[in-house]
Amino acid sequence: MVYSKVQYISQGNTATEQLNNIQSVLDKGFDWIQLRFKNQPEEEIVRVAEKVKLLCDNYKATFIVNDHVDIAATVDASGVHLGLTDTSVADARAVLGFHKIIGGTANTITDVLQRIDESCDYIGLGPFRFTSTKEKLSPVLGLEGYQSIIDTLKEKGKTIPVYAIGGIKQDDIQSLMDIGLQGIAVSGLLTHNNHLTYQSLLTSSTAS
Repeated sequence: MVYSKVQYISQGNTATEQLNNIQSVLDKGFDWIQLRFKNQPEEEIVRVAEKVKLLCDNYKATFIVNDHVDIAATVDASGVHLGLTDTSVADARAVLGFHKIIGGTANTITDVLQRIDESCDYIGLGPFRFTSTKEKLSPVLGLEGYQSIIDTLKEKGKTIPVYAIGGIKQDDIQSLMDIGLQGIAVSGLLTHNNHLTYQSLLTSSTAS
């Protein structure tokens, strides 16, 4: 499995907003979409997920469903992303099998080690800084928090793709990548900056 350097976590209060934002991001070369459509009836999420699945197939992009294991299975998504209080990884694996991707949220080194023990495929570690995108925000890590966790993983000989998430700005990317993270997971950065392409985002961060 090739893990992208940039994951887009979708935004939009309506199905139309969600689909328009995802289409725009795919058009700009981003190839990893996580559908995050909170506080909606399940049938509405399924309807949107089916359309996102078609879009991602057309663009050869990875398609992850946030939280909803059954929906990920129904639409044959690439996998699911689970919060710490969501369905267990073991239960998700029983539904999806080992050929699907299961990602997990983490905030501390204890969480990260737990996720590795649970056989998560990748970790969304955060938040990097305060973000209004997510309710009930966990303690902010900052650059030093990421460095400490990555260093501890190296000391323990543990390896897993780790993504920084939470309030990340373009100027933060190179510092985060230098730590040894797999990449970043972003939402507002791509939703609200229509000029950013996959190539320009990574090139500009490298050049800064």
